[in-house]
Amino acid sequence: MIVFGAFVPHTPLLIPAIGKERLDALMHTDAAMHTLARHLLTAKVDTVVILSSHHAMYKDAFAIDLNDRYETSLHEFGDLSKPTVFAGDPALTDTLQRQARRAGHPISLHTAHALDHGTSVPLMRLCAGNPDIRILPIAYAQDVDRTAHLAFGHLLHDVFHSSPKRIAVIASGDLSHALGADAPDGDRPEGHWFDAMVQNAVEHMASSTLIEADESKVKLASECALKPLVILLGILEHMKTRPEILSYEHPFGVGYLVTEFHVD
Repeated sequence: MIVFGAFVPHTPLLIPAIGKERLDALMHTDAAMHTLARHLLTAKVDTVVILSSHHAMYKDAFAIDLNDRYETSLHEFGDLSKPTVFAGDPALTDTLQRQARRAGHPISLHTAHALDHGTSVPLMRLCAGNPDIRILPIAYAQDVDRTAHLAFGHLLHDVFHSSPKRIAVIASGDLSHALGADAPDGDRPEGHWFDAMVQNAVEHMASSTLIEADESKVKLASECALKPLVILLGILEHMKTRPEILSYEHPFGVGYLVTEFHVD
């Protein structure tokens, strides 16, 4: 059963050893992540399914990571501390890939022992208090349209809803990277449009808003959140769910959104 849902950013700056003094500029995001971590612990979750935009991706298939052990890895960002280790959930992964293939979804299985920052940052921030939790990493398909991502989310809902395990679904991604002169991609009106559009879609659980968003404007917004979020809404949209935006800020020209989806 699905007992927890969230959308979070995955900037490595949220890790104190990396963010250091810059973490002060992310005080609202940091506080929201602390809130989510407490709520996730209270939910007594068995397995966290994490939908990332930076985990191993394929152009024409959804990537499901099948492994029995994972380690967080942020070495490329200067964090040389001991990695956090998580167990995988091979049984749930096998059930998922079988049902996905049966339903005709393009699936590619792979094994990646080290987790990238799109997966590592949310896990390090949200699951540190529960070392026995299992994880199932999934990445979106780069060249597959958003409608197919929504349908894949519906499939995930069916698999997870019928499982006896207590499952959390978390999508990670940063919103526009074009929100100011100091932003990685400068200041573009499409960036501000994108972040406002996403927040409106989240507040109203409006997957259609995300599906119909203008592709040319989305590209100019320079984001890495849309497709993971579409999958997440596909999982949650037919459940009794109450979205709550816990924080939104963009101190470095990149949009960081933290949302909890309260599942009744």
